[in-house]
Amino acid sequence: MISSRDAAAALEIRAALPAETEAVADLHVRARSTYYPDGVPQAEFDWVEAWRDSIARPDGRVLCALLGGRLVGIASFRTPEGAGADTVKLFQFHVDPDRWRGGIGTVLHAACVEEWRAEGRRTAVLDVHVDNRRAQGFYARQGWVPDAENPPAEGDHHLVLRYAVPPVRE
Repeated sequence: MISSRDAAAALEIRAALPAETEAVADLHVRARSTYYPDGVPQAEFDWVEAWRDSIARPDGRVLCALLGGRLVGIASFRTPEGAGADTVKLFQFHVDPDRWRGGIGTVLHAACVEEWRAEGRRTAVLDVHVDNRRAQGFYARQGWVPDAENPPAEGDHHLVLRYAVPPVRE
């Protein structure tokens, strides 16, 4: 395991490239398959096409984390429909399961926060699967809290979390 400081020094965080779409989709499916007890929903869904669309969206960002030139993390965010310009939604956030607990997620999250600050965002939201306790713990350590304004609906398998984006320090 590498420390967060070592991960920060070794990682390259940048916008995902269209040529990386298949690798991004593969990492996404492998990471998601770890917390769905009955397999990834929509297994037949074309995740490559979905990620191609996300990477190409002019109103969103897909960041990737590379370690030694290999894709090890992804984050996708944009303004959610119906929200103000000061809110951003983290739609996807995944680290290669072979690299968990190595500081990659912490560094990737910090890069997201820096982008949100630069864009003037004040609030971030996300949905996390109720069975994904590992991710819930990660988000709690980063400062995310349950969104009291959006409790889970009956039968919903996701929790809504909220994050107060720290202001830019002068």
